[in-house]
Amino acid sequence: MIDFPNHSRSYDVTRRAVRFWGHDSAIEASFYVNAAALARIQPGAQLDEPGCLRAFDANRDRICAAAAKVYVRGSRGSYDLGVANF
Repeated sequence: MIDFPNHSRSYDVTRRAVRFWGHDSAIEASFYVNAAALARIQPGAQLDEPGCLRAFDANRDRICAAAAKVYVRGSRGSYDLGVANF
């Protein structure tokens, strides 16, 4: 089962997404939630770096729940969350 104990996150300019990490025992997986998805879950959010990080922080529980639904153990190293995941 994936867990999200690490509250660090960062903005990836190239992907226009916030990156965060989950852990399944010793396995670490990267997750990216894109700006369009953040705008969907927080209408009116600024989609620049500070705005995306604020939207992520305000909706962390919802985003982590969506990430847990797409996670498949050992399937891949990173997962992209978009509008369809919310």
